[in-house]
Amino acid sequence: MTQLTGNERAAYIQDMFTRIAKRYDLMNRLMTGGQDIRWRKRVVNLARMTNSASLLDLGTGTGDLAREAVLQFPRARVAAADFTLEMMRVGKKHGALNFSTADALRLPFPDSSFDAVISGFLMRNVVDLQRGITEQFRVLKKGGRIVILDTTRPKKNILSPFIWIHMHVVIPTLGSLLTGVGEAYRYLPETTEGFVTAEEMASRMAAAGFKRIGFERLMFGTIAIHWGEKQV
Repeated sequence: MTQLTGNERAAYIQDMFTRIAKRYDLMNRLMTGGQDIRWRKRVVNLARMTNSASLLDLGTGTGDLAREAVLQFPRARVAAADFTLEMMRVGKKHGALNFSTADALRLPFPDSSFDAVISGFLMRNVVDLQRGITEQFRVLKKGGRIVILDTTRPKKNILSPFIWIHMHVVIPTLGSLLTGVGEAYRYLPETTEGFVTAEEMASRMAAAGFKRIGFERLMFGTIAIHWGEKQV
């Protein structure tokens, strides 16, 4: 699958998330030991929201990040956008959100629309990473914040063999048992190991125009949260 590019890869990803949508949230809890709940709170905190702000949760999936933003800032204007309809259909069962269909490479929003753009486990699935970052820069207002939560290529360390077993054995086995789509959870370690490092992601953000960029690694270096600001 990692050999696919362009429209073929986009279609594959969309079909994959359609097939796993009903068990997507459960698998996230199991794969991360429930840590993804804490990470979402951290993402919203780093977005530096207010109750009068507008926020886009891009690649929202079932809307977990958007719901966290609404929980913390109930009067904020929160848009939840994704290009997989089934994920959003599942998300609607968990409560009302302002869902909309959107391609991360061609966002259907005017320039300078949002005070913050956040995403959770989106960017490694975008077929043109730089364009995806640039689009988020475009729709942010001056002074707006971007926060990206995603997997990242882990550095070699003493825990590397255990990380490999977790990613290549435990996760695909769980995914196959719970969703019947083991292929989707073989995709996760493949894309994580083939994705940019945390440092490279920061460089891509700088190339798009972001300033005050920072990041932190989580879960033995396999997860990273990046943030930056649009100053022009």
